[in-house]
Amino acid sequence: MSTPQPDPRPIRVLVVEDDPVAADAHALYVRRVPGFTVAGVVHTRGDAAQFLQRTAVDLLLLDLYLPDGHGLPLVRSLRSAGHTADVIAVTSARDLAVVREGVSLGVVQYVLKPFTFATLRDRLARYAEFRAVAGEASGQEEVDRALGALRAPWPAALPKGLSPATLQTITGALREAGQEGISSAAAAACLGISRITARRYLEHLVTTGRAGRAPRYGQVGRPELRYRWLVP
Repeated sequence: MSTPQPDPRPIRVLVVEDDPVAADAHALYVRRVPGFTVAGVVHTRGDAAQFLQRTAVDLLLLDLYLPDGHGLPLVRSLRSAGHTADVIAVTSARDLAVVREGVSLGVVQYVLKPFTFATLRDRLARYAEFRAVAGEASGQEEVDRALGALRAPWPAALPKGLSPATLQTITGALREAGQEGISSAAAAACLGISRITARRYLEHLVTTGRAGRAPRYGQVGRPELRYRWLVP
């Protein structure tokens, strides 16, 4: 599978939420996450359907309980019409039957109300990583790894100064390096960031159990730390 590469085009999000205050908050949250942009904000199922007839989006942030009906029939009608936009469902309900139906229609994530910015940022970071995986899988392990981007236990909030977009890119570089691993200097050169910054992200992944590190001894000087991705 080829290395995840940052898409220069932002991921376009349509916010579908009947409560105007909540809708504005959700749109603000989306705009604060690097790599995402708000394509529009609508408050009903009908308005969402009309918006999608004239504007292409990549992702719906969809409240399931709307004044003119449940959100899942909207997703079903979109699929029937050939729309391929992904869906993150936003709901206060905890009915697992609804969750199962949503999964069958292509809902990639669920966010339970009320939620914080950190929670939504986490879901969007996972989704961005999932979209960034491209190429042909060599086997079951790589298929599982691609799907695992949506489910992996990312921390709810990153340490101050770390961004989900850069973490996503560092993660892609680690995965591509395989068992060989990568040094902070090599990661920095590849991603166009400072070595200190690259090492902060790599150490964060070690701390959260997603990466490991080990010294590699050369002919001269101190051993070089190599970082390796651990999550299946």
